Amino acid sequence: MSFNVAIDGPAGAGKSTIAKAVAKKLNLIYVDTGAMYRAMALYMLREQVPLLDTERIIEKCSQADITIRYENGIQVVQLNGENVNEFLRTEEVGKAASVISPIPEVRRKLVELQKTLAAHTDCIMDGRDIGTCVLPNAGLKIFLTASSEVRARRRYDELAAKGMEEDLQKIKADIEERDYRDMHREQSPLKQAEDAVLVDTSHMSADEVISIISQMCENGMQAFHGIKTFREI
Repeated sequence: MSFNVAIDGPAGAGKSTIAKAVAKKLNLIYVDTGAMYRAMALYMLREQVPLLDTERIIEKCSQADITIRYENGIQVVQLNGENVNEFLRTEEVGKAASVISPIPEVRRKLVELQKTLAAHTDCIMDGRDIGTCVLPNAGLKIFLTASSEVRARRRYDELAAKGMEEDLQKIKADIEERDYRDMHREQSPLKQAEDAVLVDTSHMSADEVISIISQMCENGMQAFHGIKTFREI
């Protein structure tokens, strides 16, 4: 059996950043489920599929081959054989991913790969429904969140650092709209698992969050693998 860590939370909470850092620190495999959904969204945008045309999305979904592999310790998301890492973090792709992700056929295709990865290796996985749907038996579940104002500012700063000019209030509005869709969608809505640990990062630095979650993971792994002495949080 493998030890799995599930990190859920709303858009912009820093799930991917934290999960990647913790995985590197503890030598866990990191599975970025959000990137997989973004890759599917990118495919739909490239194919010019209307995002409200569910039947067309379902039809095209079967033609998208999305895989994850590692090159020199870095996760690479491949879409039909192409490394698409650099195209996945735009606002357009993020919004499209939020629209198509509730479609059962899209989720079914990607969840199957996620479950297979988790069954064979100790890993940390982040997304919207990892602890509730994808890995309900994960050894550790964390719900990572922050206020919409903080998440918008972080996203604004991230885009500004890349030379991309965006309106802060528009980013905040988009985040809140995405939160509503994610929490109210019919299939696998965003919610905190009953046994998940809530971590609000609104007033914490990234290093502080990484340190806290790393220690939680260390404690969980040591207990899972039968090591009786481990640090308390």
